[in-house]
Amino acid sequence: MENGAGAGAAAPAEAAAAWNFEPNVTLLGLTALSVRGVLGRVMAGMVVEDCGAGGRPAVPMGHGDPSAFPCFRTAEEAVDAVAAALRSGKHNSYAPCVGLKPTRRSIARYLSRDLPYELSADDVYLTSGCSQAIEIICSVLARPGANILCPRPCYLFHEARARFNGMEVKYFDLLPERGWEADLDEVQAIADKNTVAMLIINPGNPCGNVYTYEHLAKVAETAKKLGIFLIADEVYAHLTFGQNKFVPMGVFGSVAPVLTLGSISKRWVVPGWRLGWIVTSDPNGVFQRTKVVESIKCYLDISCDPVTFIQGAIPQLIENTKEEFFENTVDVLRQTADICWEKLKGISCITCPSKPEGSMFVMVKLDLSCLQGIKDDMDFCCKLANEELVVILPGCAVGYKNWLRITFALEPSSLEDGLDRLKSFCLRHSKPKVGAA
Repeated sequence: MENGAGAGAAAPAEAAAAWNFEPNVTLLGLTALSVRGVLGRVMAGMVVEDCGAGGRPAVPMGHGDPSAFPCFRTAEEAVDAVAAALRSGKHNSYAPCVGLKPTRRSIARYLSRDLPYELSADDVYLTSGCSQAIEIICSVLARPGANILCPRPCYLFHEARARFNGMEVKYFDLLPERGWEADLDEVQAIADKNTVAMLIINPGNPCGNVYTYEHLAKVAETAKKLGIFLIADEVYAHLTFGQNKFVPMGVFGSVAPVLTLGSISKRWVVPGWRLGWIVTSDPNGVFQRTKVVESIKCYLDISCDPVTFIQGAIPQLIENTKEEFFENTVDVLRQTADICWEKLKGISCITCPSKPEGSMFVMVKLDLSCLQGIKDDMDFCCKLANEELVVILPGCAVGYKNWLRITFALEPSSLEDGLDRLKSFCLRHSKPKVGAA
């Protein structure tokens, strides 16, 4: 027979039923919680034009990776540190599961600059970027019935990892009218006997907010009252350019224990280098007594490690990078945040509740009543990508339907072009004014 099957061959459905395996069905629903997955849907119908033939370039305003733009190129000292570590021949072997000790010691010293106590190398655990740090924490916390408290809007990777580990996520609102502060009354209302931790993202992704010392102190007191610890996602640490300066949650580690998650990805603009960390900011030793530290080490024994030569480069990378590099990065972000803030004022269907003060993002509200032929935020972003080659993340990807997360960490000229195209798109899809001819 043409298909090669004999007369006694089973039908396809019957043959499939004979196999004794199937995928983990939990995974099948998690793509909707992935920025990559949602951006893939947004860009699915986008046809990028040939810029060499006079076409327009695509403008990537949907993700937090500005490394392709010359104005956000990493420090030469960072590149030299990696090259030297690789050429040395000293970092071709497996590293300890917790990471190289000189690397952990240098990160401890780096982070201790902003704390009222000294971290040690034993407080630091190296990970393959901040994403693996989130994965590890959710795995360490997982137990039947446990839940964690997450902000809304939020980087939903936290929820994806929690759900994959069988945990529940409960959301408390961030308040746009108060600079996206956490609604701590709601935090106390939704916490229960199974709540184990509360997540704080500062500087904020996706909101671009930076929390004050006073608000973080209240967060710590709330966690202490509830008997839970804090997960501080500080991957955008020190990328601030407004009135509020960055204050690490670890400052309040003596009030409530803190697991700080960070990486070199954003401040050094090298997300592809995949070097992150988990740090126990816990001067009272709560994590030791509750065996959280032991659990982290156990997980690291059965997981992959960050690349050894990148680990080996970190001491020199931290020591040699000039302050001028960081200042220049922040200056560009301040400039592009200003551009974004001013240009968004001229788009009638979009409202920006507050000017961003940190990270690389701003959340804006979409007024669908001003538009025709647009169903929701996902539809808006898909059509914008198709018609204008501008990629923006729909708010549904961060738990805020009919809002948009806009990335302003682009070359200033590209950002202006993208925002101008966004305005043209909104005008083209705007509803005619009542009474217009």
